Amino acid sequence: MQTLPAEIENESSEALSIAMNIGNTIRGYRLQRGMSQGDIEKRTGLLRCYLSRVENGHTVPSLETLQKIARALDLQLAEFFAEEIVSKEMSPLRLDEDEIRFLTQVQRYSANLSENDRRLLLAMVRKFAQTALS
Repeated sequence: MQTLPAEIENESSEALSIAMNIGNTIRGYRLQRGMSQGDIEKRTGLLRCYLSRVENGHTVPSLETLQKIARALDLQLAEFFAEEIVSKEMSPLRLDEDEIRFLTQVQRYSANLSENDRRLLLAMVRKFAQTALS
């Protein structure tokens, strides 16, 4: 049995990871908006089976195709490449670009925090969310 060199294997797994991430991102936004793959098909002309392959990470769409999907979801193309999509619990929440940018920066900077500081930050956010929802 022949194995691939480590760097080729890493590139292949990285490409698969990107494909899965784009597909999960599309699915997440679609579900947040209460849309089916059929709804996207009608708005874009892309076949439902193709959308399924994209969402499941079997196919990586071109930028042109991503733009069609973004328009169908009323999104900017760049939103597909955000580090993390807004969770389903936050789906009714509409954030403006500055708020999204701020939350993305918090996420990015939190990677540099010590474990104790990260726990403290998350505890503060949880407490804030609990009081905001009460």
